[in-house]
Amino acid sequence: MFVTDTLTEVLPDRRRRSVLLVFCCTLFGAAAQVLIKSGANTLGAHLSAAETILAIATNLPLLAGYSLYGVSTILLVLALRHGELSLLYPVIALTYVWVTILSVLIFQESMNALKIAGIAVIIIGVAILGKGDPR
Repeated sequence: MFVTDTLTEVLPDRRRRSVLLVFCCTLFGAAAQVLIKSGANTLGAHLSAAETILAIATNLPLLAGYSLYGVSTILLVLALRHGELSLLYPVIALTYVWVTILSVLIFQESMNALKIAGIAVIIIGVAILGKGDPR
């Protein structure tokens, strides 16, 4: 009896922690994309293959972006230890929402009704999938 009572108390907390980790994963993934875009914008257009490799290897925004992808991956692995893939992985779609918002704010990219509708569909879809979890 004690073991089952403890499990029912611990599992919901672990699941919440898993969702929080994946949510953080989406933020790090979006920040990584912004850094990679920023770094890509500084690369020269007419470089040889060797120059391009050197430029990429010494580009701090690119390296920071790749590092954040690593952090994001570690968070995902930690989340998946105690969470269900079918619940957690769709949350990663929020990365598209953050990237779109950050692209408008940082790179002055355009926003239109279709992009807003797409963001709404993603958020609604993630919410529906989360509510569809039977536990």
